[in-house]
Amino acid sequence: MTPVFVGLGSNLDRPQVQLERAASRIRQIPQSHFVRCSPMYWTPPWGDVDQPDFLNAVVELSTELEPAVLLKALQQIEDAQGRKRDSGRRWGPRPLDLDLLLYGQRIIDKPELQVPHPRMIERAFVLVPLTDLAPEIVIPGRGRASEWLKRLDVDRLRRAEDAMISDHPSEPCL
Repeated sequence: MTPVFVGLGSNLDRPQVQLERAASRIRQIPQSHFVRCSPMYWTPPWGDVDQPDFLNAVVELSTELEPAVLLKALQQIEDAQGRKRDSGRRWGPRPLDLDLLLYGQRIIDKPELQVPHPRMIERAFVLVPLTDLAPEIVIPGRGRASEWLKRLDVDRLRRAEDAMISDHPSEPCL
């Protein structure tokens, strides 16, 4: 089994419900085991700022699936939750965005999939929840996530204290 980290984000159609539903569906991906999830954070939009704030989190899985198969499963979850890919507005509002951030120590550079996620080191809304889960994690080819996080402004992230991804209190999710 390979450890995998997936970024979750939503700013439409009740974001907390969207993330909870996505986490539930991620738990059902075959040949995979849901390990844990980070706290959720309200974050200002990145890239395209004329839209509502996002609710973001990161989940950790262990999987036997190949990266392309896992990516397809994640895209099916996005589609099932109303994601429409708008080529005219790349970083626009969406009910759900799932990004395959890390797939073990693999580096993948294909047109349809880049891992580690190419912009993750620029995004506090990825690195804060990622380092909540794995404070010492190393991004293949880039170094420690915690070192990249020191370079970013985290002042505008707000922990969503009342938001929980886990629907089972005994699971290690906050």
